[in-house]
Amino acid sequence: MGFDEKNKEEVSETAATTKTPPNEEHNVDEPKSGGISRKMSESSLYGTDQEEEDDEETNERKIELGPQYTLKEQLEKDKDDESLRRWKEQLLGAVDIESAGETLEPEVKILSLEIKSAGRPDIVLSVPENGKPKGSWFTLKEGSRYSLQFTFKVKNNIVSGLKYTNTVWKTGVRVDSSKEMIGTFSPQAEPYTHEMPEETTPSGMFARGSYAARSKFVDDDNKCYLEINYYFDIRKDWLPSKN
Repeated sequence: MGFDEKNKEEVSETAATTKTPPNEEHNVDEPKSGGISRKMSESSLYGTDQEEEDDEETNERKIELGPQYTLKEQLEKDKDDESLRRWKEQLLGAVDIESAGETLEPEVKILSLEIKSAGRPDIVLSVPENGKPKGSWFTLKEGSRYSLQFTFKVKNNIVSGLKYTNTVWKTGVRVDSSKEMIGTFSPQAEPYTHEMPEETTPSGMFARGSYAARSKFVDDDNKCYLEINYYFDIRKDWLPSKN
């Protein structure tokens, strides 16, 4: 998920440079200003540098948005303008205004996540309520091409600029970070399906192993609809399919 072949060398270099003596195998050095070391815990596997960068980017890109309207209010606005009315109808499609039009905040629910790779069954991922799957969530074969597909439903109001972000760490060091713009969607009874661009997992001795990752679904207002913190493995081959 968000892991491409272009990071193969980065993973190799990271693994090579993070080797430590046997008696310090699980220690990670803090910045020099602190002059201390800490034992690597579950939380330390998820680096904080990306979060800090995200916060800085959010502050830099803050835009003064106009007032927010319910779906019904948006349809009522400029109703005498024929071109605007047609554009809104095209954007909204067959939305049930009576049941969804009075709520200001949109609701986005991720219904399913699947990993697709040609020539083998899809890996269907179940998302726990707390967003933290137990153990290794899935296994990818090294050097394999795959894509992530997810199905989601939008309720109440239009969700603007829905994005998928994914950050990956290995032994506490960030090795990949990606962001995909999904789009703007109106509420409707039928769910939407979106497939991410195909990617290739890295390969080689240093690429294989366990990774920690964090995936988020956020909109233009930086509202997070789902955050998943998980582990996954890269191995020489796929795990046997469950029939």
